[in-house]
Amino acid sequence: MLAQLKNHPFAVEAYFESSLVLTFAVSKEQLQSLIPDCLQLDTFQDKWAFLAVAMVQTKDLRPKGFPKLLGNDFFLIGYRVFVRYTNAAGKNLRGLYILKSETNKPKMEFFGNIFTHYNYTSTDIQQVENQKSKEISSVKSIFQVRIGKGEEDIALPENSPFDSWKEARRFAGPLPFTFTYNYKTKEVLIIEGVRQNWLPSPVKVLDYHFDFLNRLKLDNPILANAFIINDIPYYWKKGKKELWK
Repeated sequence: MLAQLKNHPFAVEAYFESSLVLTFAVSKEQLQSLIPDCLQLDTFQDKWAFLAVAMVQTKDLRPKGFPKLLGNDFFLIGYRVFVRYTNAAGKNLRGLYILKSETNKPKMEFFGNIFTHYNYTSTDIQQVENQKSKEISSVKSIFQVRIGKGEEDIALPENSPFDSWKEARRFAGPLPFTFTYNYKTKEVLIIEGVRQNWLPSPVKVLDYHFDFLNRLKLDNPILANAFIINDIPYYWKKGKKELWK
């Protein structure tokens, strides 16, 4: 019974006050071992695979249909790999495979680990903002990112594999689907996200450090893009399972 609860048994909705996503490019061989066999890496030029760090300030997160009064505000951090999955009907789905999730509140860690497979841990989050920049950091998780504000004509990060922001936006997240795989039952869990007016804006990353990326021991991860979006309603549908092979 408890195992079934982890399969996203109901739809969830929230309001995204902000969603900042940094996407890193590495050679596809480096990420292959991090995903289950049922998934394929979503690659660019058959060379690059991508890992993203998403930092999301949510408001009124709650089961879909519940009043906002019962919602909670959380800061969420997700480390995800861009992947594809061919479902039982033969449809190719683009999505994300989550390696680790963090949140600023133990309540979200507790309930997140009951109702999802996202491996939540709680951590401290500090946000400092002024007219020129915004910084998000954590002492416990050893990460820090600082972005510029109000800049125009932002250039792609140095050494990005993309030639344009339009090209880079294909790997900006969140993608339509998130996937989880149960190795014991050989079941794929598919969670579909629903959003409207999702138009991420490029941002200039002034500085960053993520200890989790260092612990993956990736060889020369390259910052490929960075996007932010503000004030967007979002919801996740109830999870769907299907047997793989």
